[in-house]
Amino acid sequence: MDLATVIGLALAFTGIIGGNILEGGKPGALLNVPGAMIVILGTIGAMMVSQPLSTVIGLPKFILKAIMGGKGHDSAATVDLFVGMADKARREGLLALEADVDKIHDDFTRKGVQLMIDGTDPELLREIMEIESDSMKHRHEGNFAALEFMGGISPTIGVLGAVMGLMGVMAHLDQPEEIGPGIATAFVATFYGVFTANVLYLPLAAKLKNNSKHELHALNVVIEGLMCIQAGDNPRIVREKLEGFLTPRERQKKDEAGAEAKREAA
Repeated sequence: MDLATVIGLALAFTGIIGGNILEGGKPGALLNVPGAMIVILGTIGAMMVSQPLSTVIGLPKFILKAIMGGKGHDSAATVDLFVGMADKARREGLLALEADVDKIHDDFTRKGVQLMIDGTDPELLREIMEIESDSMKHRHEGNFAALEFMGGISPTIGVLGAVMGLMGVMAHLDQPEEIGPGIATAFVATFYGVFTANVLYLPLAAKLKNNSKHELHALNVVIEGLMCIQAGDNPRIVREKLEGFLTPRERQKKDEAGAEAKREAA
């Protein structure tokens, strides 16, 4: 579970609904089935028109990933992995890494290490791994585009709901009992459109875009590690190069973990 996403959504709902209550509003007044249908189904329908079916089918899983959190990439652990492989490759040769391939759980890393052991030319290996990385980026960008489109169109659909509600009101001016529900649908539809766009769709798109950048950064650590080993770099040089990808916080945690391991060994 991604706590930042869950807590952020909870705060947004609490702030908006709580503020409405403090202003004297009633939460029940925000519940309007016709308005919800117009905005939510209308937004989803418009998004389906704008996006390929494969993106539409994969979007729920993509959104769930933002809420639940992905498995993530431990770049510090990746640095240690490649430093260890660099040391072993220098002492025993690249073929000695064959026994370690099945212990690598990340598919991207395992593929790169296997290609390296198979003697793939360095430039070709980099090209293959960058194509894999670019393919992932392209898939993610399709999902970002869908969520950002929904964030852009939802308020407009809300305005459409407001217009439809007011049209209903104007058609029943001779029936006062119909005026209240019609106006409620009009204003609540507008609320739904603005709310879903700015609390759900656009923030989720931004969250997933940021997560994708971190994932691509982690893949770059792997690619650089493969190049270092193929070049026969000294393990110390490999560590210095790859630790340049880490944030100051990641380096500090890594140093603290190393110091703790030394104390336990002593």
